[in-house]
Amino acid sequence: MLRTARSLAREVGVDAVTPGAGAALRLLAAAGNARAVVEIGTGIGVSGVWLLRGMRADGVLTTIDVEVEHQRIARRIFVEAGFPSGRTRIITGRALDVLPRLADGAYDLVFVDAEATGFTACVDAALRLLRPGGVLALNGTLAGGRIGDPAARDLETVTVRETIKAIRESEHWIPALLPVGHGLLAAVKC
Repeated sequence: MLRTARSLAREVGVDAVTPGAGAALRLLAAAGNARAVVEIGTGIGVSGVWLLRGMRADGVLTTIDVEVEHQRIARRIFVEAGFPSGRTRIITGRALDVLPRLADGAYDLVFVDAEATGFTACVDAALRLLRPGGVLALNGTLAGGRIGDPAARDLETVTVRETIKAIRESEHWIPALLPVGHGLLAAVKC
């Protein structure tokens, strides 16, 4: 099923999480016995399948994206992967418009697979949404390999660096940068 989903992602021009990053997401969901997960950036459902595979059998994935067509494909991918429709809540809209409507402290994991320029706002929202001990996962934190290049000063790379630094220096997070896929920053809320 994931092979089909990754193929569909390439067809529609969506950059799906790599198998290594997906396995890490599944592990994080399973380790936290996740029942309620928020995903920012549905894509066509590849990362959602990985998250659902790690979540409790009664868990619900709330996934947010602005692309209606991608979400339609994701809905189909979730069902074909064996997850009943009640396991997913697919919300169409801008994450920064939707996140304020979600309940404080009600989530076990927040996965951000969105533009790096929105990382700061997503991290702030995750701090509010996660229960103590909940996990934040940010995809793309190696910034295409530029994160370690001090000469790289483009907006995306600078934003990623600043986000990583802020999380690392915050008293609210216990972080680790995992070198899987395009880089996965995982942080446990204190």
